Amino acid sequence: MNYIFQLAIIFGVSFAGELLNAILPLPVPASVYGLVIMFLLLCTKIVKLEQVENVAELLMSIMPLFFIEPTVGIMNSYGLVKGKIIPLFIACFLSFVVVMIVTGLISQAIIRIQHKDKKSGIKQSETSR
Repeated sequence: MNYIFQLAIIFGVSFAGELLNAILPLPVPASVYGLVIMFLLLCTKIVKLEQVENVAELLMSIMPLFFIEPTVGIMNSYGLVKGKIIPLFIACFLSFVVVMIVTGLISQAIIRIQHKDKKSGIKQSETSR
């Protein structure tokens, strides 16, 4: 029964993302709306991680199955992309590098901010003595 409840929460959030996609005139995919909704629900503790964790782990473990169809589609369209493989590879590689650099910089900035917050909390408690 627990899995059904967890799946219902995830499907409900996905449905809310689909509704927002239908209502709002923005070029944002419904899945992005769903991710933002789930993020906000988890951050505000409206939905606790334990309430969706098991089904989320199951869905993550079977996620590679969802890539089979697009991969076969690319293989069937090889004739269309045959002359553009090198530019596609370069674009994929460059975007990968940019994402890795930006992710690293943002992670370092967050760690620095958290480190400063911990230091300022220690200094404030020492000065209040």
